[in-house]
Amino acid sequence: MIGLGSFAYRWSCGFKGRIPQKPLGLLDLLKRTERAGLELIQFADNIPLHERDPGEVSELAKEASTKGIAIELGMAGATDAKSLDTYLEYAVSLNCNLIRVSLDAEDLAKDQNQIIGELKSFDKALCDNNVRIAFENHFALASQDLANLVKLLNSKQYGVCLDVANSICAGEWPMETVRILAPYAINLHMKDCRFAIDPYGVGFSVVGTPLGQGMVDVKGILDVLKPKERHINIILEHWLPWNEDEESLMHAEDDWLIQSVNAAKSALKLHQGMS
Repeated sequence: MIGLGSFAYRWSCGFKGRIPQKPLGLLDLLKRTERAGLELIQFADNIPLHERDPGEVSELAKEASTKGIAIELGMAGATDAKSLDTYLEYAVSLNCNLIRVSLDAEDLAKDQNQIIGELKSFDKALCDNNVRIAFENHFALASQDLANLVKLLNSKQYGVCLDVANSICAGEWPMETVRILAPYAINLHMKDCRFAIDPYGVGFSVVGTPLGQGMVDVKGILDVLKPKERHINIILEHWLPWNEDEESLMHAEDDWLIQSVNAAKSALKLHQGMS
């Protein structure tokens, strides 16, 4: 299933001090999911549920059920027992079976055995509620280290949320990340990017593009992961660069999402031999 990731609306929701006059809420993102023809949304930590009004979360549950839109959750920090308990409660109330987790600085400062011990204490609660945790590869964590963590946890309740572009910052090319993490993947974050050459010839930077317009081999990744056979949902995100024109920025997020949805559907058809 293809779904909307809330980071596709990073600027419309507001992020790190850059808050629009009318930030999108949970129900706004649900409407955009429906408008894009998608049946899944993943709320990440750019719109954390524990900071939302409980009434808004309750209304989200009702509207998602009425519209037939599935929900996945996201949070930062893997070893905060209170936060994990809170998000497990949200998962149950929203009929959600996956929580995407990014390991934060506090997690990474801990000994690996300590992390494993703290996480294993949640096995039973996760299993009883049919919820899995998907750890996302991120900028400060090498993919092999994440693969080793999941391997050592040795539980079907834990896997990887494979982001195809995040680990460029950790010195990995997208297909290298896919090769390392594919065996453990239970969720997929799909985005695209390209190199932008400095106008003065002093190096280059990596900038976002709509899916299918950059250097990420979308079909090649699908061929490796086989998402349909493995029941791996594909969550669409993007790295739309910031600009000062709030209205154009919000329109661009809508436009990039539609382009990315079309590219993902086309790649899936090619992957499944339906061109």
